[in-house]
Amino acid sequence: MDILNKVRNFREEENRLKWEGTFADYLAIVKDRKEVAQTAHSRVYNMIKSSGLVEKDGNRLYQFFGEEIFGLEESIERLVEEYFHPAAKRLEVRKRILLLMGPVSGGKSTIVTLLKRGLENYSKTDEGAVYAIKGCPMHEDPLHLIPQNLRKDFLEAYGIRIEGSLSPLNSMRLEQEYDGEIENVLVERIFFSEDKRVGIGTFTPSDPKSQDIADLTGSIDFSTIAEFGSESDPRAYRFDGELNKANRGMMEFQEMLKLDEKFLWHLLSLTQEGNFKAGRFALISADELIVAHTNETEYRSFISNKKNEALHSRIIVMPIPYNLKVSQEECIYEKMIKESDMAHVHIAPHALKVAAIFSVLTRLEDSKKQGIDTVKKMRLYDGENVEGFNQMDVDELKKEFPNEGMNGIDPRYVINRISSAIIRKEVSSINALDVLRSLKDGLDQHASISQADRDKYMNYIAIARKEFDEIAKKEVQKAFVYSYEESAISLMDNYLDNVEAYCNKNKLRDFLTGEEMNPDEKLMRSIEEQIGISENAKKAFREEILIRLSAYARSGKRFDYNSHERLREAIQKKLFSDLKDVVKITTSSKTPDESHLKKVNEVIARLIDEHGYNSISANELLRYVGSLLNR
Repeated sequence: MDILNKVRNFREEENRLKWEGTFADYLAIVKDRKEVAQTAHSRVYNMIKSSGLVEKDGNRLYQFFGEEIFGLEESIERLVEEYFHPAAKRLEVRKRILLLMGPVSGGKSTIVTLLKRGLENYSKTDEGAVYAIKGCPMHEDPLHLIPQNLRKDFLEAYGIRIEGSLSPLNSMRLEQEYDGEIENVLVERIFFSEDKRVGIGTFTPSDPKSQDIADLTGSIDFSTIAEFGSESDPRAYRFDGELNKANRGMMEFQEMLKLDEKFLWHLLSLTQEGNFKAGRFALISADELIVAHTNETEYRSFISNKKNEALHSRIIVMPIPYNLKVSQEECIYEKMIKESDMAHVHIAPHALKVAAIFSVLTRLEDSKKQGIDTVKKMRLYDGENVEGFNQMDVDELKKEFPNEGMNGIDPRYVINRISSAIIRKEVSSINALDVLRSLKDGLDQHASISQADRDKYMNYIAIARKEFDEIAKKEVQKAFVYSYEESAISLMDNYLDNVEAYCNKNKLRDFLTGEEMNPDEKLMRSIEEQIGISENAKKAFREEILIRLSAYARSGKRFDYNSHERLREAIQKKLFSDLKDVVKITTSSKTPDESHLKKVNEVIARLIDEHGYNSISANELLRYVGSLLNR
């Protein structure tokens, strides 16, 4: 009953939004709300802008795309600011076809789908309301009723520029149904819908021999010719082509460059002049955003053909490369899994991350910049701190290969291999090793991969495995250290006592014998070396710790285990290093020591409660780390 109530409420809301009146009534609306008379490009831009935007990593992140598009902030910003924004201001770019060009599964179709769904929803808001001449199959703009010689006066009075001419059908209706009285022409509010073919059109190429141009521009209704007497009578014509139906909104051309030439030439007039030819009529005006998508190979072939020069000059190409950020690639896989029937399967932490590492590595170009290998580049792109490099280096790396991300492994392949791992294992949990194994096995089945690329990709899988090894050890390290928290705190306090004595050139007193001792250099170095503090840098690091310690003391705060991030990391690594034998023995022995086993169970419980593992994946992780330590 709950869903039926929601359906009922939805229907009532749609009925509430409906409006019908005369052209005179419509002009009153236009006078108060000029946005109802905006162009298709302006409507799309305002729709995107209305969702809001935030600044992230120096880029504008448009919330409109936020939940569906990952890692393409720069491409989206360029799309909005270099195409939609100037097009909304009636600049020349609105007379261009928007062509999204990029590799398969890179997000092109998703962007177009978001625009279509967005327009459907936006047309139901006050800001995105659209009105059309009632009964018009092309949802024609009512302002086309204003005669050409009065449009300058209309611009001065209303501040709205009118473009386009009244269609042949509505010209006839104006005379026959309304006796030329435009003020009485009925106008209605329309709502964009791809399913109902209102304001959104989609065209897909098929067999050129069988596909008819009527699919785009409509066709003669032969059953009515006898009634109306002529093929040039607009009442004997079906204005039901995709270009007709997409008027006032957007028209999507899927794989546009695969279309037969006769379809492409119709776009020349539509893009430049805002009209197209249909049947035996004068040019028909249409206001629509034309967006197409293709891959790089098709595009290169298209522009190499001299016959396509006229159309090529009417295209604005927006590259849509693969995502190059590991964290965002993880989000892509999470989204795909949530949309599947695999959502119930437990995927261990970092399983998707290693897949993302592999994917991103295949898409990166080898930099010639000194000191930068592909792994460092990957980390820098993902916003991680890499010693010796900063944001300026990241900007330089991106400029080095402008087309970076146009090649590599696509997300669909990876999600297919994750699916394969789930099916093959037939359990409710998979881990990072299962994913890497499946990725490796799948390379032999990937027909489009050359032997050279296959060898390179195998190396990337090995790198992803090494990255996971470090992640796994750190994960277990944190969980183990937490179980030995008292030991960690004791070790830190001991270190701080020695640092204080070292910096103040004091002695320490043995709490058992009472004798004075020099600061324990061996202890301090054993901790500092865990985080790469060199012999030359030790003094500065210790003084930094002492300054932090003093600052806490002055403000009445207690310096604890979490007060200095790098020191905490060093303590964790040192303690875990001391506990390695415990981990190795406990995970490899069939009859581990009872006290050790108790600690291990605490570690497993922590991995489950704090790190997102289940009992299966936590035990698998612990055994794997134990095997790493035993090597």
